[in-house]
Amino acid sequence: MRRLLSIAIPLLVRRGGRSRVTFRFERPPRLRRFGGLRRLLLYAAATPPHEEGIFVSRCFLFGALVTFFSLQVFAQGPDALFQMRCSECHKAGNPINAPLPDTLRQMTWQSILAALETGKMKGVGDTLTAKERESIARYVGSDSSAAIMPSAKCSASPSTVASNDWNGWSDAGNTRFQPARLAGLTSQTTPKLKLKWAFGFPGVTTASGTPTIVGGKIFIGAADGAVYSLDAKTGCVYWTYAAAAGVRVSPVIGNGYAYFGDLRGNVYAVNADTGALIWRTRADDHPLAVITGSPKLESGRLYVPVSGRDESIAATNAAYECCTFRGSIVALDSRTGKRVWQAYTVDETPKPTGQNKAGAKTWGPSGVAVWSSPTIDLQNKAIYAGTGVNYSNPPTDGSDAIIAFDMDSGRLLWKRQFTEGDGYNFACVGQDKTNCPRDPFIDADFGNSGMLRTVAGGKRVLVASDKSGMVYGLDPDKQGTIVWKRKIAAGGVNGGTMWGGATDDQGIAYIGISDFTAGKPEIGGGLAALRMLTGEQLWMTPAPKPTCTGTPGCSAAQPAPVTVIPGVAFLGSWDGHIRAYETRSGKIIWDVDTVQEFQTVNGVKARGGSINSMGPVVAGGMLFITSGYSGNAIPGNVLLVFSVDGK
Repeated sequence: MRRLLSIAIPLLVRRGGRSRVTFRFERPPRLRRFGGLRRLLLYAAATPPHEEGIFVSRCFLFGALVTFFSLQVFAQGPDALFQMRCSECHKAGNPINAPLPDTLRQMTWQSILAALETGKMKGVGDTLTAKERESIARYVGSDSSAAIMPSAKCSASPSTVASNDWNGWSDAGNTRFQPARLAGLTSQTTPKLKLKWAFGFPGVTTASGTPTIVGGKIFIGAADGAVYSLDAKTGCVYWTYAAAAGVRVSPVIGNGYAYFGDLRGNVYAVNADTGALIWRTRADDHPLAVITGSPKLESGRLYVPVSGRDESIAATNAAYECCTFRGSIVALDSRTGKRVWQAYTVDETPKPTGQNKAGAKTWGPSGVAVWSSPTIDLQNKAIYAGTGVNYSNPPTDGSDAIIAFDMDSGRLLWKRQFTEGDGYNFACVGQDKTNCPRDPFIDADFGNSGMLRTVAGGKRVLVASDKSGMVYGLDPDKQGTIVWKRKIAAGGVNGGTMWGGATDDQGIAYIGISDFTAGKPEIGGGLAALRMLTGEQLWMTPAPKPTCTGTPGCSAAQPAPVTVIPGVAFLGSWDGHIRAYETRSGKIIWDVDTVQEFQTVNGVKARGGSINSMGPVVAGGMLFITSGYSGNAIPGNVLLVFSVDGK
């Protein structure tokens, strides 16, 4: 589209006393709405004659003005706006995981507008007028989302009794292990799992929430900000709460409240029985702070990890002053929402460091987001956070690290960095790399905070893995000293490993392998079993060859979190499969393809897709998993519940 936007400059040609008008077509300098008019006129006025005796008449002013205003009117068309401002990032194989146009068309225009105004695409939206943002959103999105049928609502709502069914992302140590008594499944009954019911999330193309199961109820968030309380056996709806932005965390239940965070950095407490708001607060004052990791609730405090994903995306705009966000863990009073302390992963407050080549002010140090649920060490009264990259220079010693904070005060206890000098933001893989802090980049951050368990002989080990494909065993009682390390994956911008593993009561860690490679769906995937005490690899089961190779977003990669019960590990896949592995040998004993349409209990049209950051949950003889992940994956919008023979 940009090649079409040339300027027709009228030339008055005089030769031999006779005059004629001709036109020269040239591409103009970059224009920014009507502010580019002065540059256009200067450009035309400075254009030299192309033939002896030929000169540019002042009549070019009229022609240039007509052409310029025609271009501006033409550029207001939504198709042209999308092609000029959005299409490059939303093409197939894009490196920033932006949804493909077909996926955008399944989203409501209101959700697209929210992304441009206050969400992850705010950096692009800031370069547009309000009218242009709405024009693009209405052009590419759908008019409305399907409503949930009144018949889908539960007739009565029993009180939520706190239990240990599966409360939040995981237990304190992030083991993602469910004991046999609570799991209700075994290696013998798992192969008999069949679909019990499905629930559709209306108006979204991502189902990235991980459910919480407490007292026979499911608590789960959706990409449009809806948080649902459902009946675990039937899927009927007890209540719905509308958060200000998408909720991808696993809610945690306690004190009669349900706690969760959203993708604008807000934290909520609602009544677990009714959904009524108790309190709402900001976890961080930065306007682009988001919450991607699930909070942890312990001893009257809610520990919230804070990520800066949206600033990393905003950095793709060369005019953006990159970057000022700092990752952190925030401790809130669970009753009131009042902030008790905030511990930053970057010690120094960002300061101006100069200008980029586009003339925008640069800031640093920054970044070091906490992407995932923190790990709590009750014995040492410590909280561990896996961290991401620096978004801008200078680099710091807290990026790509495990950092330990005191639970009571937020005081730094220790930090262990694994990759030095790792600066990265989405500009590094964008068309304009102006704001990229390091080229070539590394991007070896941690998408998990590690699994903590006491193993043979009373030895405690914290096992964490990063996007480079490395797995580390740390001694939490010796300031994170590295006990062992092992490389299990090739590594890359999409992992390596991503969202963490699980560990059983035998001291074995199970970690999924991503190694996603755009355009090569057969590359990547696998599940590795390692002994926590030594790092010895017991087995590695490669991912089956994907059957979705003709589908955009298809891949064998398995970046999703693992869940384990005695004898069985569960892991989802980018190709939409959810699989069960026998833990002694790694043999696949159950495999379901979720990339299909489902009849739902709430009457919403639903389809499964990729399983990426969402983990399976096992409780009460049932398996719960969400399916669908937009971006460079297969979109979907469904929660699936499996039970033995579907009963």
